[in-house]
Amino acid sequence: MTIRVLLADDQALLRSAFRVLVDSEPDMEIVGEASDGAEAVRLAREERADVVLMDIRMPGTDGLAATRLISADPGLTHVRVVMLTTFEVDEYVVQSLRAGASGFLGKGAEPDELLNAIRVAASGEALLSPVATKGLIAKFLAQGDGDDGRDPARAERLDALTGREREVLVQVAGGHSNDEIAERLEVSPLTVKTHVNRAMSKLGARDRAQLVVIAYESGLVRPRVE
Repeated sequence: MTIRVLLADDQALLRSAFRVLVDSEPDMEIVGEASDGAEAVRLAREERADVVLMDIRMPGTDGLAATRLISADPGLTHVRVVMLTTFEVDEYVVQSLRAGASGFLGKGAEPDELLNAIRVAASGEALLSPVATKGLIAKFLAQGDGDDGRDPARAERLDALTGREREVLVQVAGGHSNDEIAERLEVSPLTVKTHVNRAMSKLGARDRAQLVVIAYESGLVRPRVE
């Protein structure tokens, strides 16, 4: 199955470089290029994109606003957004995850990292590494709208989860894969996958990245204070 990729960046040279790289892969194809967020949303609909590589900072409708629009569109629930940023340590990264992005990648990433990011996002996994960056994300989440970043509404929604689903959610928030969680909880990877899918359904999460955000905003997982 070919992954349909949409490029959204106001720098034509960068889009060209990404196009050459992505189109060289047998399991991927570039289906469109956008120079701003509004165009990215339109093309995501028209070209049935699977993954959007979205620059955060663009003139007009920026990547953050475009991600919100894509996430809110019932016809684009299958679309995964990977934010591209020059500065990986960036509060906008957290806002992007809250808006519905599946993760982020620095523009200086190696070609293999970019291609892997597309495949990971298309599979529904979260791009929240390295660990140090995840810690920064947690810090920003904790400094959210409330004094402690805890969202009471989302905390109440956790009541719908079983005890095991909560355990799995904590592990997902730690950035662990299904195989790693299975080993930690001494269950099969298939069982973990089932719990993750049920948690996503109950919490209305698009993917694992959203589960991580919910875990922190609900107070289920607390950021470490260095």
